[in-house]
Amino acid sequence: MTTYSLTTPLTDEDIVPLKAGDVVKLTGTIYTARDAAHKRLTDLLDQGEELPFDLKGSVIYYVGPSPAPPGRPIGAAGPTTSYRMDAYAPRLYGLGLKASIGKGKRSEEVKQALKDDKAVYFGATGGAGALLSMCIKEATVIAFDELGPEAIRELTVEEFPLLVINDCHGGELYAVPNLEAAGIKS
Repeated sequence: MTTYSLTTPLTDEDIVPLKAGDVVKLTGTIYTARDAAHKRLTDLLDQGEELPFDLKGSVIYYVGPSPAPPGRPIGAAGPTTSYRMDAYAPRLYGLGLKASIGKGKRSEEVKQALKDDKAVYFGATGGAGALLSMCIKEATVIAFDELGPEAIRELTVEEFPLLVINDCHGGELYAVPNLEAAGIKS
């Protein structure tokens, strides 16, 4: 297990060394999007329209944050279950998305897209939304404001703590052999 400090936008050179079980401290700009926002992004693509942000090198965080308390840019911001975005994710990876952040397992189609498009799936700690929000320095709604917590937000993060769950080589942290390879006893 290795620890990496990465800054967005991500490149192939950032992604290729990562292995399932590695720790990443991510700094830079990431975007929030859940199911409803993913459907809208896909609709925009189907209509030949521009997306509200450039997918190339981007990271999408599957989160619906709580309202910001006074003096903070965002409320609790814990990950949501990722499989709800699996129908949309391969297409977005194919268009340049380099990483997604969530919790839980991904479909075989998503895992194949990660290999094909040199991308990764990061896990953030579920149940630690308030703690994770401390790494979010700015949050601005950039699209679909009417979706409330599911609106797309541009976040500025500093040393956002992540685990590589699925790497671009087919490795998966949730697979027992990879847990042992990462030095984690199952």
